Amino acid sequence: MNNKFNFIALISGLLFGLGLGISQMVDRTRVIGFLDVTGAWDPTLIFVLGGAVGVTAITFRFILPMRKPIFADKFYFPTRNDIDLFLIVGAAIFGIGWGISGYCPGPAVTSLVQQNVNPFIFIIAFFVGSFSFKYWQKK
Repeated sequence: MNNKFNFIALISGLLFGLGLGISQMVDRTRVIGFLDVTGAWDPTLIFVLGGAVGVTAITFRFILPMRKPIFADKFYFPTRNDIDLFLIVGAAIFGIGWGISGYCPGPAVTSLVQQNVNPFIFIIAFFVGSFSFKYWQKK
């Protein structure tokens, strides 16, 4: 990979992490409060979701007609559009893990700077689960 691509990836990752921090997506109690729709529901993350959907809806109208991305040779779109058991089980495991821990992978990595044990436990469990699935899938 070239240095220009790596620099853009670094800037994008830093911007993503900064956005997670500013939006408080790294605060597991806020995320769990958002997911607790039958208890002490905290609706503030709706603004984060709305902002993300709004930016995507606006920018995709300009980006998708382009022949190729600005900093890459081609677009990488999903090639499958079917719903199978792996997708359903994977989505369920992801949702259950998010609801229990209050983290998904991006915010968990960003939360590592808080020097709290919870994101470290999540990251370890994430890797164990990922590698276990790869091992199981090969058999």
